[in-house]
Amino acid sequence: MVFLTFLLVIYFLFSLIIPPLVKEIIVLLKNLPSIIRSVFPDYSLGLNFDFLSQNLPGLANQTINIIKGAFSNAVFLISSLFFTFYFLHEKRIIDILFGNFFEDLEIKKVEIVYERAQRRVSSWFWGELILMFVVGAMNYIGLTLIGMRYSLALAVLAGLLEVVPNVGPVTAAIPAVLIGFSRSPFLGLSAAAVVFIVQQLENTLLVPLVMKKVVGLHPVVTLIALIIGGKLAGILGVLLAVPTTLFLETVLIELQRFNKK
Repeated sequence: MVFLTFLLVIYFLFSLIIPPLVKEIIVLLKNLPSIIRSVFPDYSLGLNFDFLSQNLPGLANQTINIIKGAFSNAVFLISSLFFTFYFLHEKRIIDILFGNFFEDLEIKKVEIVYERAQRRVSSWFWGELILMFVVGAMNYIGLTLIGMRYSLALAVLAGLLEVVPNVGPVTAAIPAVLIGFSRSPFLGLSAAAVVFIVQQLENTLLVPLVMKKVVGLHPVVTLIALIIGGKLAGILGVLLAVPTTLFLETVLIELQRFNKK
């Protein structure tokens, strides 16, 4: 029942966000040549803007298809993670799988390892969801208050890239600042200020509060996991890379701890 309610809430939120988000992205793509001209006047002379303008409608349609696919993948990912957490919570399943191969003491060790790994991944998962939502919401409010166009698209990008430590927030800040400077230096600086304030609030308040019980991965390990996940399974591999690595790392640490006893 909880799982079904959560899926309904996610579907409701996506149904509210997707239509205006698609419109913003289409408008942004149409205005992309003028934005490039405004920000990089000296470096945009060699670009074929007529070619860009002619091909942007097709690119917009592809963007819509990508968003639809991303929605399907998001639902699949959330469903998979929920079923995984349920599996890890059910000790009876572990007994059935390993009961014929290990003694009771060994099964108990397996249950302890899986329980600790599940607890860590579960804490990370819910913490990341909260961070993504709050960071996206703060970016949307801040960018809207300063009169930034495409604030919803930029906020969604900031929220999604929150899953990539260190690199994600910086990457999400670049388009916001560039679009701001395409209109005026003041708006560009204002966008940079909004992004900076959000990152400071995240690092000083949100992360210690939300992720205080979660020991995350080293940034280098995270990037390697994301690259490998992307190579193996594309977007879905990127989405599953961090929780999978976190789970495997916890299992290895706990197994080493048992071996030392």
